[in-house]
Amino acid sequence: MNQSTIRNFCIIAHIDHGKSTLADRLIELTGAMRREEISEQVLDSMELERERGITIKAKAIRLSYPTSDGKLYQLNLIDTPGHVDFSYEVSRSIAACEGALLVIDATQGIQAQTLANVYLAMEHNLEIIPVVNKIDLPGAETEHVLREIKSVLGYSPASVLLISAKTGQGVPQVLEAIVNRIPPPRGEVSLPLRALIFDSHYDSYKGVIAYLRLVDGHIAKGNQLRLMGQGTKIEVLEVGYFDPEPHPLDQLSAGDVGYIATGLKYVRDCHVGDTVTSAEGGTSQPLLGYRPAKPMVFAGIYPTLTDDYPELREAIDKLSLNDASLSYEAESSPLLGHGFRGGFLGLLHLDIVRQRLEREFGLSVVVTAPGVSFRVTRTDGQKLTITNPAELPPPTEIARLDEPWVTISVITPSRFIGPLMKLIMDGSGIYKVTEYLGQSESAGELGQRVRLEYDIPLRSILTTFYDQLKSRSRGYASMDYEFIGYREAKLVKVDILINGVVVDAFSRIVPPGQARDIGNAVVHQLKKTIPRQLFKVPIQAAVGNHIVARADIPAKRKDVLAKCYGGDITRKRKLLEKQKEGKKKMKHIGNVEVPKEAFMDVLKLNL
Repeated sequence: MNQSTIRNFCIIAHIDHGKSTLADRLIELTGAMRREEISEQVLDSMELERERGITIKAKAIRLSYPTSDGKLYQLNLIDTPGHVDFSYEVSRSIAACEGALLVIDATQGIQAQTLANVYLAMEHNLEIIPVVNKIDLPGAETEHVLREIKSVLGYSPASVLLISAKTGQGVPQVLEAIVNRIPPPRGEVSLPLRALIFDSHYDSYKGVIAYLRLVDGHIAKGNQLRLMGQGTKIEVLEVGYFDPEPHPLDQLSAGDVGYIATGLKYVRDCHVGDTVTSAEGGTSQPLLGYRPAKPMVFAGIYPTLTDDYPELREAIDKLSLNDASLSYEAESSPLLGHGFRGGFLGLLHLDIVRQRLEREFGLSVVVTAPGVSFRVTRTDGQKLTITNPAELPPPTEIARLDEPWVTISVITPSRFIGPLMKLIMDGSGIYKVTEYLGQSESAGELGQRVRLEYDIPLRSILTTFYDQLKSRSRGYASMDYEFIGYREAKLVKVDILINGVVVDAFSRIVPPGQARDIGNAVVHQLKKTIPRQLFKVPIQAAVGNHIVARADIPAKRKDVLAKCYGGDITRKRKLLEKQKEGKKKMKHIGNVEVPKEAFMDVLKLNL
């Protein structure tokens, strides 16, 4: 097809602003699928995506759009996630496009991820088409949102499209704007092949399926290709595009978005951001890719039953085939046995992986307290990267400890500034800037919307921070964050001992001033959750050799006198003494089983 009639675009927005619903209407209007064939969020094919109403994986689809003047346009649409944990998917999609539909909810206005995605699109010089969605809702504040878009983003109200993706109102104008405002791709079919890999998944019959945006040249079935970053050579088993099911073709040409079946056995052999070229006579100039996704959150994943370890290993191997951002390595714990230390993009990513393991593979797993990676410089000059708190050297061997920091951007009505500032400051946040969005005369009863920017340690926003943010702002605040590097920290490791045995799954690295409070919270929560044994079980929190908190689970007394119907008191005393000796022995050699609920309850603590 002539490149002048190709349009490559993505849909970007904050979470739940209607990206996938708009994609459904575009698919319907272009005739790619009939309305009766379309289920809600047709591109969200994963069960968890449908259940949660969110997009987890970016999806690509080719649409054909005939205009009134008789031209047939090829629209390559990429639907992207909105949640901050999956922003790496957005960056991949943006690199493969010339334009973007920026969707903004008429009832919520500009949110944190809206701004983050706009800046990302601007960095890649994309043509941005602002779209205000959900104008049919009773709570829509369309005029206020238009003023906000003009003052914050600089787009005049005349350039903004007003639609309802649910009803289809205004969506035909979106198709016209895509054709008229987004530029066609610029590339040469005659030049050596250059194609950017923007995503991939594993197919058990065809190996790794690589999603490509062709910049120059063409690809046909049977071509011998080379991945420039790794030097891997592959033969193309199949070439085609998605509509939304895979549709094989004879070839893809410059400007097209499609896929190739590589026959590779592992997704990690086909790096996202790599450049594909011909094995012989290919280009020497790779395309500008993007940084691979770096894990930000680490947690241990163990089978509830130790015998299920082989099944867990196989499940994680299979899961990683379709999730290149999941990293993992084997580890073992004295209490939990063999398991894995996983690296995730955020808490939502961790939760998605846990649920997929339990649903798709039928496993019951225990997830340890999430943490971050620390950089340790030992007194002998050796440098370590620690992802498991149990691996932290003793304080006497640490010369310097560095932890990751992020910049967070919080958008909230001004009424909630006080509680949110206190929340961030309690997490060791450092204030940077306050920015008022929109015009003050349009502020409602909640006050004008404000953007707060802080630098904060990543560990401070890991567990309950987001829930607290929503709670203190009555659900109105939104948050985005960006990794900015490592800074020196003064931290200590709190170990939890159950019956004298360190349970490394509960270990955490915290500021010294919080060690006692956190230790107290954990031991008292465990006291409530762990069932009583036939012997007294001490639960202790320790920093080094110093015990900072303790709680005891009293022994469960067995009625050994039940069979005594009267008789000499010495007989009863003898039985009680025997029980007492037995409990001493059990305490010495007894193992305390920690139920799965204990791990989940500790994760939910507001620490």
